Amino acid sequence: MPRQPLPTGADVVIVGGGVMGASAAFHLAEAGADVVLLERDQLAGGSTSKAAGGLRAQFSDARNIEIAKRSLEAFKRFGERPGWEIDYEEIGYLFVLTSPEEVETFEASVALQNELGVPSRMISPEEAKEISPLLAGDDILAASYCPTDAHATPESVVQGYAYGARRHGAHIAVSTPVEGIDVVDGVIRGVQTPHGTVATGTVICAAGPWSRACGAMAGVRLDVQPLRRQVLFTAPMPDLPPKLPLTIDFASGFYFHREGRGLLMGMGDPDEQFGFSTERTDDWIPGLLAVAERRAPRIATAPIQGGWAGLYDMSPDHNAIIGEAREVSRFLYATGFSGHGFLQGPATGEILRDLVLGREPFVDVAPMSAERFADGALAPEFHVV
Repeated sequence: MPRQPLPTGADVVIVGGGVMGASAAFHLAEAGADVVLLERDQLAGGSTSKAAGGLRAQFSDARNIEIAKRSLEAFKRFGERPGWEIDYEEIGYLFVLTSPEEVETFEASVALQNELGVPSRMISPEEAKEISPLLAGDDILAASYCPTDAHATPESVVQGYAYGARRHGAHIAVSTPVEGIDVVDGVIRGVQTPHGTVATGTVICAAGPWSRACGAMAGVRLDVQPLRRQVLFTAPMPDLPPKLPLTIDFASGFYFHREGRGLLMGMGDPDEQFGFSTERTDDWIPGLLAVAERRAPRIATAPIQGGWAGLYDMSPDHNAIIGEAREVSRFLYATGFSGHGFLQGPATGEILRDLVLGREPFVDVAPMSAERFADGALAPEFHVV
């Protein structure tokens, strides 16, 4: 199929074809905006395709809870709007806690979640092991559990939003890297690509780990750094529970959930350095298996059948960076989600739509602006693994 000519102009140009860019494109096009989305590779080809697919509202920050709640509702109705199958399933999230400090932090978070309508609850070690039968350990003090947390297929979400965006008239160009952003006297004039320049006055940076470079093209500082995270898949395991929550050992960050007839598992490498490498390595696996041996022994002995490496877009306080630049008119951004971007994609697309169109978003994102780091007003999110 021949490439469609790139439009010479658009109301809004979105940089990045992952979940953030696709969601923004859908919500803006649905609202009547003339949208062009530019993706240097293929849709969902960056961080989104490497996401574990978990969807939760268990956060410590009220804004994150509200954004996640709204996103969960959108995921639940995704088959109706935009109209796509994403394999949505409410499997629940279980945070396993092994220190008094963790228990105290999560008790406060659960209280806040309950105030905001999230049906999470603190449970005993015995109930945690009933809900997640692979779980083991005499050191477990308590757990935080929410049955309405869920799972979906990341690539399907992006394709669904792209389908909906195109249906409303958006132009989506893959294999189209952004080479420059024209800014004159603080005003955006256009976006340069190998296939031509798109004239526009509004740009949304949804470039994930590559957002720092995107912002620099417009003279905007986005404090985002890429951090490699790796996951492994086990071979099919007999007698797995048909429904298993996404289970997280909070102290170590070790987590697992069902993936087909086996499991997906992962854990952050404390020795990992910032960088763009997505090469799979083995040096982190012994540390993961050591945690698995004491927390879920059956997993530690299961044959490994594969895995992948992807990138988190890390911010200094592990919380998202959403807003509009002060110094460049109509340069908007949604990045720095530090591992929880996929699950916040639907609501963030709504927020970006409203910021572009001059509407008031459903949640105040002013404290999430890129300028908070220079202003010393950090907004830490504690429930990041």
